[in-house]
Amino acid sequence: MENKNYKKIMIATDGSEQVKKAIDAGIDLAKLTGATLYAAYVIVPAGYSPRDFGWDRTLREFLEAEAKKAVTFVEEAGKAAGIRVEPVFLEGHPANRILDFAEQEGMDLIIMGTLGRTGIDRFLLGSVAEKVVRHSKIPVMIVKGEVEKED
Repeated sequence: MENKNYKKIMIATDGSEQVKKAIDAGIDLAKLTGATLYAAYVIVPAGYSPRDFGWDRTLREFLEAEAKKAVTFVEEAGKAAGIRVEPVFLEGHPANRILDFAEQEGMDLIIMGTLGRTGIDRFLLGSVAEKVVRHSKIPVMIVKGEVEKED
């Protein structure tokens, strides 16, 4: 990585176990540079019809609770390390919202976790991290997480 003093580092979190290594990397880098971390969670709006009879509200509350839990984890890890963490809640397509926010808010670096899948798994599941890397005008650090083993 080039020698740069990062001031604003965005960590994109989805609350998964795999993103924890990315959070650790972001905290370590923030310690070295004095940067503020921005813990970003993107809520993907679910499609629903007006006839869902309240399910849309229940689903929305669940998604917001998951977002809060994921961002709070980053906030607590940052606090324990003496790092300032700003919570960021976005809504929409994850890659697009991450890119838009990072550019609009002048982030110096985006940090994301990935499972490092290849082949058909990557094709079928898609990859937010891959899209961010391909389209970002801002440097992106990808931290490979552990792939869960299937039984």
